[in-house]
Amino acid sequence: MSDQESNAVRAGTGSSEIEDHPYTQGVTIPRPAGWMYRGFRFPGTKNEIWYASPKAQLLMVSFVCFLCPGLYNALGGLGGGGQLNVHVQANASTATYAVFAFVGFFSGSFANKLGIKITLSIGGFGYSLYSASFLSYNHNKNEGFVVFAGALLGFCAGLLWTAQGAIMMAYPLEKSKGRYISSFWVIFNLGGVIGALIVLVQNLNNNTGTVTDGTYAAFIVLMAIGAVLALFLVNADSVIREDGSKVIVMKEPTWRSEFIGLWECIRLSPWVVLLFPMFFASNIFYTYQQNGVNAAHFNLRARSLNSLLYWLAQILGALVYGTALDFSKLRRSVRAKGALISLFILTFAIWGGGYAFEKNQPPREVTLKKEYEQFKIDFTDPGYIGPAFLYIFYGFYDACWQTTLYWLMGALSNSGRKTANMAGFYKGIQSAGAAIFWALDGKGVSYRVLYGVTFGICAVSILIAAPVIWLHIKDTTDLEEDLKFSDETIENVAAPGLLDEKRAAIETGV
Repeated sequence: MSDQESNAVRAGTGSSEIEDHPYTQGVTIPRPAGWMYRGFRFPGTKNEIWYASPKAQLLMVSFVCFLCPGLYNALGGLGGGGQLNVHVQANASTATYAVFAFVGFFSGSFANKLGIKITLSIGGFGYSLYSASFLSYNHNKNEGFVVFAGALLGFCAGLLWTAQGAIMMAYPLEKSKGRYISSFWVIFNLGGVIGALIVLVQNLNNNTGTVTDGTYAAFIVLMAIGAVLALFLVNADSVIREDGSKVIVMKEPTWRSEFIGLWECIRLSPWVVLLFPMFFASNIFYTYQQNGVNAAHFNLRARSLNSLLYWLAQILGALVYGTALDFSKLRRSVRAKGALISLFILTFAIWGGGYAFEKNQPPREVTLKKEYEQFKIDFTDPGYIGPAFLYIFYGFYDACWQTTLYWLMGALSNSGRKTANMAGFYKGIQSAGAAIFWALDGKGVSYRVLYGVTFGICAVSILIAAPVIWLHIKDTTDLEEDLKFSDETIENVAAPGLLDEKRAAIETGV
């Protein structure tokens, strides 16, 4: 690359062919001038952070998810969305995940076209309306509004989670992806923890089985704040990593090129379909855990405490797996295999314990009767500790599963465009699984059947994914692999030698 071209890339000015080339965004550049690149250090730390850095942006995205899906999880963790009648929430969740499943396949394209902050903000709005629908239901029993809010949430959540996934997988350096994922998961699940704490405090002496209006009102306001916070993010093309590199994104993509990207992701990496069963399984266990265990067998204040402990366990699981997945003394390929094996062992250990609990419980028809409320477990009962620990381990397991999947997808690509498409497939298939299981719950399928099918799918999906981990997770991501599905773009730019020079620079450490 000539000096003139290099300067054009660094300054963002000069030849439009160089400036608009989609691969110039992976070039290492000095940090530009401007307030968003002005570094500062927290007291007692050595490393700088700036507004348009991956750390700062991930922190902001984490708090958006803390306030929106994090608080949503606290509500869902109670079983029935905090309602005594779990049927209403099951139908709303079916609508949520059915829409999410469709939108998820294309939400990566929306994220790349609209930009990260707009996508996240639209996504955050749906959570606030969903909480408002339950407040409305407390007074008018309008189930139709709850189901509509659930469907709208499915569209919004598809956008939010795809934008979040693209940030978490594409922004960090390869060596830091596990820590970034675990840091996000900790902050995100603090939303569940704080939300559950709000519910517990406000409903400590509530014997009705339904949470108070004040609880729903607090969630509505906090979720709306999360949607507004997303507007203060910067888009991916402004982010500069710690090593001076920019995120690989496609400049000014067309709708056609982005929809083609979904097909290219499958066409050029067909083995990714072996991860689809794990994608499918990644949210199905919420149905059984939240409605089949927590709502069915615990009273409201015990459910609130269980939810608090569940999301605390998620934080622990994210920290453990995130740290292990970035353990630099082991090669990345070895860490990937170890993560999958340990997840397989955890599946049998935790869900095996779940069977010991489930086999002694009354059938679903009994737990749904209003008279059964007085027989549900309270946290003051002598028999509370064992089931509570089971619920804690369910939370730990969920975080391990999600952290591992995000890390695996991040290990397969560093491209912002490719990871956005992959995250879209992930959330779409995940939501299809959730929609099916919430629909089964709404149809009254026995909790024991839900338990068995959930356990079986989780175990089998790990085995199906094993070939991808053994054959395609390498010790570093190949730049050729990241860029090959857009090779036709190289032929149409005015600087065809740019990619070769960039690869040479990376190999020589320039």
